Amino acid sequence: MTTQAYFFGGGQADGNRDMKELLGGKGANLAEMTRGGFPVPPGFTLTTATCEAYFEADSTCPDSVDVAMVEMLGRLEALHGRKLGDADRPLLLSVRSGAAVSMPGMMDTVLNLGLNDQTVVGLERETGNKRYAYDCYRRFIQMFSDVVLEVPHKSFEKLLKAAKDKRGVAQDTDLTAEDLVALVGDYERLVEEVRGEPFPQDTLTQLRLSRDAVYRSFYSDRAIEYRRINKLTGYTGTAVNVQAMVFGNRGNTSGSGVGFTRDPSTGVAEPYGEYLLNAQGEDVVAGIRTPHPISHLKEEMPAVYDELMDIADRLEKHYADMQDFEFTIEDNKLYMLQTRSGKRTGQAAIRIANDMLAEGVIDARQAVLQVHPDQIEQILHKIFVPNQVRNVLGKGLPASPGAAVGVVAFTADEAVAVAEGGTPVILVREETSPDDIAGMHVAMGILTARGGRTSHAAVVARQMGTCCVAGCVDAHVDDSSGVLTIGGVTLKSGDWLSLDGTAGEVIAGRLEFEDPDLEDPQFVAFMKHVDGFRSLGVRTNADQPEDVIRARAFGAEGIGLCRTEHMFFAPDRLPVVQSMILAEKAEDRQAALDKLLPFQRADFDAIFEAMEGLPCTIRLLDPPLHEFLPSVTDLAVEVTAIEATGYKRYAPELWAERSQLLERAKALHEQNPMLGNRGCRLGVSYPGITRMQSRAILEAAVDVAGRGVDVKPEIMIPLIGTAGEFNNQRAIVLETAEKVFAEKGRRVDFLVGTMIEMVRACLVADEVAETAQFFSFGTNDLTQTTFGYSRDDCTKVIGKYLAEGILTEDPFAHLDQRGVGQLVQMAVDRGRQTNAKLKIGICGEHGGDPASIDFCRRAGLNYVSCSPFRVPVARLAAAQSELRAG
Repeated sequence: MTTQAYFFGGGQADGNRDMKELLGGKGANLAEMTRGGFPVPPGFTLTTATCEAYFEADSTCPDSVDVAMVEMLGRLEALHGRKLGDADRPLLLSVRSGAAVSMPGMMDTVLNLGLNDQTVVGLERETGNKRYAYDCYRRFIQMFSDVVLEVPHKSFEKLLKAAKDKRGVAQDTDLTAEDLVALVGDYERLVEEVRGEPFPQDTLTQLRLSRDAVYRSFYSDRAIEYRRINKLTGYTGTAVNVQAMVFGNRGNTSGSGVGFTRDPSTGVAEPYGEYLLNAQGEDVVAGIRTPHPISHLKEEMPAVYDELMDIADRLEKHYADMQDFEFTIEDNKLYMLQTRSGKRTGQAAIRIANDMLAEGVIDARQAVLQVHPDQIEQILHKIFVPNQVRNVLGKGLPASPGAAVGVVAFTADEAVAVAEGGTPVILVREETSPDDIAGMHVAMGILTARGGRTSHAAVVARQMGTCCVAGCVDAHVDDSSGVLTIGGVTLKSGDWLSLDGTAGEVIAGRLEFEDPDLEDPQFVAFMKHVDGFRSLGVRTNADQPEDVIRARAFGAEGIGLCRTEHMFFAPDRLPVVQSMILAEKAEDRQAALDKLLPFQRADFDAIFEAMEGLPCTIRLLDPPLHEFLPSVTDLAVEVTAIEATGYKRYAPELWAERSQLLERAKALHEQNPMLGNRGCRLGVSYPGITRMQSRAILEAAVDVAGRGVDVKPEIMIPLIGTAGEFNNQRAIVLETAEKVFAEKGRRVDFLVGTMIEMVRACLVADEVAETAQFFSFGTNDLTQTTFGYSRDDCTKVIGKYLAEGILTEDPFAHLDQRGVGQLVQMAVDRGRQTNAKLKIGICGEHGGDPASIDFCRRAGLNYVSCSPFRVPVARLAAAQSELRAG
């Protein structure tokens, strides 16, 4: 191991801000602030590598780390003029964590280290303040025992409360010196009782034990969960920062606080934060006492306030970002304990970027890089009004962000009826199917007990901009009786429920929410900067004219995927589709298709109008036909009931129709429909479907073009695995086009391409590209066929794999670049070897994921396509990918 510890103090520092991977964010910034002349208490940082070494040695600190720590401690003692454990002038230390990325509150801290039964007397003698000395000691015993010795914090709190009750006071600060001396004795007895040995008095042992506890906290449950939630991977340890203590609890000329250089909720450029006099830092954040707004410090300590504001301004300019800082005031002297990039809301992030650009603190490039794509997503959906009490009943996958409040409905028909009555509704299902589309369309939110982030519910919800919590294993849904049991609560139809699709939370009752303002000049101005830096196009996945209009307003540059099957489920169309499926004669099937033609043509007409001048990729029918029929089980139950009740005699036509439907459903049933007769295979089996859809698309295109609208249709053949399949369907499209153009007396330009979602299609992409004019990767199915995972059935398996480290990411949420990505790159390279002008995009759900978008740009794709509400996210991610590439 190379250098294991880095010193900072006396205006000099071994490290700097660029060493976060080694020194952690906190250590790097402490070194940087020291170099910049800011008032930072001196200390040293044990590197993240020492933490890795600790765990590699089976949670034992190597001797070399111990030697480096003691050497640095000697430098600190010499600089500070104090010695750890000295009975006359004791050096007291803080020991804090510092991972490479900020994880606020997730890891452990020990303050006032170095106190024991002798040094506390020396501290009292030196300061002449017995109360202060023993207040520090009781704090140290409590914190050290909790963090290091694992004596529960609440046990000390009980003793503290008893002391306050005995004195008849409410605040810690009202306890006398004698009260605190007695409390220290109580604390020491508690430790010996629980641990079977006295509280450690050797100060170097205290330091070693605290260091190791900070190491261990990197793998605490809460830290692991925080990294999982925030997708922080690749980090293997924390640094440890050891600093000379400064004391905010030395009376009313001292205090501690936390501040931000701008308001992290709104982005307004004004001081934001809180402080307490006669307090240490944990008092402010723990809520033990009610802190004061930082602006109030101007009245109590005007000189300190002015200095703090000057430092805050300098820090922000130095780091070119809004800062979150911690400070302590000791006898009217200000010290800075930490600075880091401040967490902020999406609204605040955009305003801060715009304002700092206008102020000349950053340039446009930095402004675009400063906003995280997740922050853009926050402002696009309804959000709950902050600071409401939440009774969280359970958690699922945050499948589609936003906020939703409504009454529970268990079927699509029930949801439609409730919505038509003017009441907002939450559709609750074990899992959704295409039959639920009407209910999903009217629902404010969707909750499913099964399914993943790319399940039917999730995909459709994101496309609609509807809040969705999917795969909530805590939810037990009984459709037949209309009961949802979750979190020990039973809910029935009509009961109120709230969903947080961003957090994946299911919440009892009615929370208040508010709409985002997408016409906000701040948002508009920021996105203008974003688009100036990207070359990767961004399209949308949209099937209905209203979705197309919304997506275009969000900045979509075309349609990357229009799923035509979603147009078949409307109440006036589904019976026609079913009659087409039931037809036994070719002429009867054609008659049904002829009835569907005007419906589809009208849909495409409206879409072409809304997307004037922009390309529209329209996928021909993809799902197997049985999805348009009720389930075999439901039909069998219905037919049996008709026969058992004798109703067959009174309604023979109904019995015959339902019996025929049952037999057809049985005939179409497939053991594995995902790999069955769907996609291009359906078009080969029933070429009339391909002809009808092609005619509808091209007739609409000709009609709209005749009205002076620029149309750019792109017809996409789904699920091909061979060039032969593609060419079979392409020939039908081209033949139909010539007939339409001859009948209409007008031609329009159009493209015919294919959706690449089978592994074999990637392998033979060079052959397919001989006739295909574009590729669009359907990465949902490509991921399924590559891994052999069903995205709906493998949710629990994937969860287990993630928990055990078998997978580092959910491949349905983030494109698997090593495996699936290799197939994508292969198809791109082989396709363009045959056709250098081949246009290539992605239309799977990964098209809205920032990491996947970065891969798509590097792989040479022309565009990504995603649900309407993720279009601005994709625009920002594409710009940031370009900027980071240089």
